[in-house]
Amino acid sequence: MAQHQFTFDESILDGYPASKMFNQGTSYTYDDVIFMPGHIYFGAHEVDLTSNVTRNISLRTPLVSSPMDTVTEAGMAVAMAEVGGMGFVHYNNTVEEQVGHVKRAKNHTPGFVVEPAVMKRDSTVMDVIDLREQKGYGSVCVTDTGALGGKLLGIVCTRDYDFINDGMTRLDEIMTTDLVTVESAPGADMKAIALEALKKHKFGKIPVVDSEKRLLGLATRAMFKSGRFGPQTGPPSVAPDGRLLVGAAVGTRPQDKDRVRALREEGHVDVVVLDSSQGDSTFQIEMVQHIKREHPGLDVICGNVVTSQQMLRLVEAGADGLRVGMGSGSICTTQEVCAVGRGQATAVYQTARLGLSLGVPIIADGGIQNSGHIVKALALGASAVMCGSLFAGTEEAPGNYVTVNGVRVKKYRGMGSLEAMTKGSESRYYGDTQNLKIAQGVSGTVKDKGSIKKNVPFMIQAVKQGLQDLGAKSLADAHRALHSGTQRLEARTGAAQVEGGVHDMHSYEKKSW
Repeated sequence: MAQHQFTFDESILDGYPASKMFNQGTSYTYDDVIFMPGHIYFGAHEVDLTSNVTRNISLRTPLVSSPMDTVTEAGMAVAMAEVGGMGFVHYNNTVEEQVGHVKRAKNHTPGFVVEPAVMKRDSTVMDVIDLREQKGYGSVCVTDTGALGGKLLGIVCTRDYDFINDGMTRLDEIMTTDLVTVESAPGADMKAIALEALKKHKFGKIPVVDSEKRLLGLATRAMFKSGRFGPQTGPPSVAPDGRLLVGAAVGTRPQDKDRVRALREEGHVDVVVLDSSQGDSTFQIEMVQHIKREHPGLDVICGNVVTSQQMLRLVEAGADGLRVGMGSGSICTTQEVCAVGRGQATAVYQTARLGLSLGVPIIADGGIQNSGHIVKALALGASAVMCGSLFAGTEEAPGNYVTVNGVRVKKYRGMGSLEAMTKGSESRYYGDTQNLKIAQGVSGTVKDKGSIKKNVPFMIQAVKQGLQDLGAKSLADAHRALHSGTQRLEARTGAAQVEGGVHDMHSYEKKSW
């Protein structure tokens, strides 16, 4: 009996190449698409996620925190750099405040508290208790100014006020003044010196001071233990000068030129992002040209954009990276209010295709709810992923915790919300010259998510496993497979999306890690 000769051709392949998938007039979100698995020939630990966030800045962890006033200040910027990513400090504040956040992050010493609790001598026990409920701090340093840089007078720990019945008792009546301190010295390894002091004296906290006893920082046993026994984060993101990589957002108004100068000259910021909901504007083109002319060597990320036409104009103006997304964030209502935007999966693919040809990386900004969305964003061509709601509610995010109906939460708001606009963010939406303010975002709360330093390592491990399933050993491999047509995709129906999640359970507890 003659054996049938089997011939394999491309028509038999499952799924569709991205070039066909995203050119049919349909705007897809991350949940709308699913990737076909590839061949696994390596371990998940071998996956290399190193990628450029701009033409000149590379990150080991392709995650960055959003420049929102409920997401990124000094604490978040430090944490993101320490896990291999980067944070972008928001500009819904004064120039001095923003520069202060950047400087604290840039000058941070691992093992030290980024922003230790500091009070004046006439502060009360009730002030300390309120602070403990809001931020979890049980101890405070006392200085003559009530701030870092003031002369250290003492320290108040829980044992000092546990049995104090009068909440109006002043701190200078109960504080410990006979302190062991560590004196900072130029060129010294302060991390190692502080750790040895903690071991020797068996204290939980040791203040770091200068030669005039001015408070510079606080080393804690808890910080060193979390770094030693928590998930291994790998080497931090550092600039050529050895300090942490830190970014910052600025607007496109004339006065923002002074903000850029201060961030660069005083804060030594590594990269700025021009923060506009719709980046394809004369204002942004003029601003990037100004920065390139006045501050050579400072990388500029432009955006936001969702089309290749928008992107091209900004790249021609000098953009070193593009931020992609419009109306896809959990707190953003731009698509609903203004009828413009694009499904995030489609936006990422179309802009990344142009970015690859021009050598300009893109950052997928918005719509990220889980590690699977990060995998999809990166596999669709993004070089990095910007997260807002995913990082809001963490210990490092700005704001205080409150308890609502028994749930510990933090505030999270869109920069287009009326609440944020009242503080100054209306320039992001070109509304600072208008009498009527139109909201393009909402304000609300998110649950306590713990620490970035715990969440991100597990999140990145999940992303590595996702790329392994795709058969991509690196982001470069994933992008080659995408644009060559080797990587195949399909659209998911609503029923398929339901089937792809947890279903048919009477009850369950969902823990990602």
